[in-house]
Amino acid sequence: MEDRNRRRGRYFALDELRGLVFISMVLYHGMWDLVYMFGHEIAWYEGTAGYVWQQSICWCFILLSGFCWAFGRNKYRHAGLVFGAGFLVTLVTCLFLPEDRVVFGVLTFLGTAAFLTTLLQPLLSRCRPAPGLIASIVLFVFTRNVNVGFLGFEEWRLLKLPEGLYDNFVTAFLGFPPGDFYSTDYFSLIPWLFLFLSGYFLYRCVMCSQKEEPLHFLKRGRAPALRWIGQRSLLLYLLHQPALYVLLHLWVWYFDK
Repeated sequence: MEDRNRRRGRYFALDELRGLVFISMVLYHGMWDLVYMFGHEIAWYEGTAGYVWQQSICWCFILLSGFCWAFGRNKYRHAGLVFGAGFLVTLVTCLFLPEDRVVFGVLTFLGTAAFLTTLLQPLLSRCRPAPGLIASIVLFVFTRNVNVGFLGFEEWRLLKLPEGLYDNFVTAFLGFPPGDFYSTDYFSLIPWLFLFLSGYFLYRCVMCSQKEEPLHFLKRGRAPALRWIGQRSLLLYLLHQPALYVLLHLWVWYFDK
């Protein structure tokens, strides 16, 4: 099977990286459930270390998704599948866990980003890869704080944005949530589309190399278990939170009885 996948151009190392990031995400979400759903106090998790951990997962997933966009065969179908999975997560959490609801979560964003990239591909393909990558990174950095009302990055707040931008559900989808908007997992188009496009242009930069096959080193896999997870990450994503919830309930019941 490995030889067959290689002939088809499967990049095993990318699957394994996705699997590794997925495991990190599951561990992070397990800690989140312990802290915010089961009331356990874990100081380091609620501080800078936990935030950096969370951001590393987000950045890796989104960059990797943008980098891998070109590998899809039916790109609109894939975008619709991921967006539909995001809608399912929103529906289930709003119905059964309204206090922990997910609105415009990462799957909704990734589906939308893949759709827009496919739609805009004729325009994006005209952009030179290196300037496109630089512009995407700069735009991401300058718009990182739009969700909280500013242009800037993290603690650096360059310019306060007009409050009128933060008006409704639609503006929340774009990146300008009103004061009463709430979601436990929120990834708006701005700024995250620019990080996705950074991955897209990074792939094109690599492919501009003079080497005959610039990504050949990514075809060699070294961790079959991680590869298996990475190739099924969407399904496992949908299953991991219910599984964590049940397992943690059993764990708390066993140790607290």
